[in-house]
Amino acid sequence: MTRTGTPASPTTGSARLRHLARRYGFHVVILAIFVFFSLATQHFHEISNLISLVHAMSPLMVIASGLALVVIAGQLDISVGSAAFLSSTVGAILMVRYGVNPLLACLAILAVGALLGAINGFIVVIMGVNPLIATLGTMIAFRGAALQLTAARTIDLPDGVLRVNDLSIASIPIDVFLALAIVIAMHLLHRSTTFGRHITAIGNGAELAQRIGLPVRRLVFRNFVLCGFLASVGGLMSTLQIGSVTAYMGIGLEFNAVAAVVVGGISLFGGRGSILQGVILGALAFEMIRNGLNHLGANPYAYRLVSGTVIFVAMYADALKPSLRKPGSILERT
Repeated sequence: MTRTGTPASPTTGSARLRHLARRYGFHVVILAIFVFFSLATQHFHEISNLISLVHAMSPLMVIASGLALVVIAGQLDISVGSAAFLSSTVGAILMVRYGVNPLLACLAILAVGALLGAINGFIVVIMGVNPLIATLGTMIAFRGAALQLTAARTIDLPDGVLRVNDLSIASIPIDVFLALAIVIAMHLLHRSTTFGRHITAIGNGAELAQRIGLPVRRLVFRNFVLCGFLASVGGLMSTLQIGSVTAYMGIGLEFNAVAAVVVGGISLFGGRGSILQGVILGALAFEMIRNGLNHLGANPYAYRLVSGTVIFVAMYADALKPSLRKPGSILERT
């Protein structure tokens, strides 16, 4: 009796299992989180709560989508939370103190966000400062400027403006659709345009990209501008959800955005990752944890403990991946 085939070797089976784990492991984790909180709490799995969950994570998705492209280029921007705060502060002041038309004030918010991104780009590209150090400095400076403008007081938005947050399509808040549209647009920008391919090439080695003729400095600068712009969009969405600008706005948002990007599978070493999958799954994971712990009545500090553990595991897994330490990436330069 002849054999028609040979059984797969243990090595082949093990390699296939590792491949499946790398490709679908985080999807399984997301499903496990959902199942756990659905069984452990009474209302977590209800449609109304899930809509509320996605609504709450919309600003983070927008901000993380801009940050993701910066990270893919081997850079880092930890000022996005402060940029969202400062740009929203300017818009709120224009509306409340000076009676500026809300639409013009919103345009001013977006313009300020792009300007703040340009400041980061100038410091990194023109002045040659390490991105981590540069954006750490602007993170502090932008927040200080916003606190100076508001005197650390809350600025409530006009009632007419607040109605925008009540807009919905089929009971789903409109900002959910806006966030999805922005994430998809950023994904297409990354995967389907020359700009996106050049950004990936820079993340795989800035020096090599420069040698083959790519305008690395100009592309990195534009990347920071886009990141600042989307930070202001996320800040505007968050302000509309809260109904005001407060002194606590944006605190820790930059780390939540970095965490969502990394946990979603986008490598901090640059050059790898999918914005569509990475941003949505990363933001969803952290929002499900936060929402689920609230339903469990857990200690508020438990969220930080669990989130920190998830971030550590994701970072460790990222560091173990082969061939990810690209020359010129932010982690190689620090």
